[in-house]
Amino acid sequence: MNSRVQAVLDEYHARTKKEDVLMASLSSEDIDTRLDEFLLPIGPQTGQLLHLLIQQAQSKAVVEVGASFGYSTIWFADAVSAHGGKVISLELDAKKQEYAAKMLEKAGLLKFVEFKNGDALESLADIKEPIDFVLLDLWKRFYIPCFDLIYPKLADGAMIAADNMRYPASVRETADNYRAYVKGHDKMDSVLLSVGSGIELSRYKTELVG
Repeated sequence: MNSRVQAVLDEYHARTKKEDVLMASLSSEDIDTRLDEFLLPIGPQTGQLLHLLIQQAQSKAVVEVGASFGYSTIWFADAVSAHGGKVISLELDAKKQEYAAKMLEKAGLLKFVEFKNGDALESLADIKEPIDFVLLDLWKRFYIPCFDLIYPKLADGAMIAADNMRYPASVRETADNYRAYVKGHDKMDSVLLSVGSGIELSRYKTELVG
């Protein structure tokens, strides 16, 4: 990772620290009302892990479902830049996507990202190419519908990382339902990782062993 990319990540981290202080002073009702103002990023530990997985697998087509302000997009675009891959970044909020594009340009990574603005399910349905890596990081009730659209398009060895499996506690039941659903598919190996807010990392395999 070069200094230009690191500087952009540092900018995100500084904003996150300020927002954490602000959120600590707000009531839960106020936070819910203003939720779209905050980055709520996957965080550096999760970012580093997914960056490593994408680089190691040489993932060509990385799909990010729920990019928000583009923090994870920076990690993914940097990861694919070394081997000629691309990131397909899905986000409902156009203003968040504009912010992400500016940060990617600042990092010198904009050319590695294809943006899709609008409904995630519609955007996923439009993707025709084989998918090598996916991050699910949107409203948890959409995880299973997203998985159903992604599953037929997975390349052999493709991985799906689903965020917020443990935190916040309010989404844990929905997250557990997603985990059970994925494990019900014979061609998916899946494990819960205690990184960040909890990641369910699932790998697709076309050939079953045993």
